[in-house]
Amino acid sequence: MRKLIVCAVAALALAAGITLADAKGCIKGALVGGAAGHFAGHHGFIGAAAGCVIGRHEANKRARAQQTQQYQQNQEKH
Repeated sequence: MRKLIVCAVAALALAAGITLADAKGCIKGALVGGAAGHFAGHHGFIGAAAGCVIGRHEANKRARAQQTQQYQQNQEKH
């Protein structure tokens, strides 16, 4: 029964990820966090929520670094 619920949640998360482009990092983080939380004491939902937050933070960090790099490359051209 739990496997069915986990699979359903994962499928819904992936479907939501397709429609919501702003959720970059959240889906991947939620899947990893949910699995880790499940194996660390059956706290899958808490792990998924924390994973989503951390994944989103990391995605934002990468996006900022990319923007900074692009800006610096554009400044060198001029």
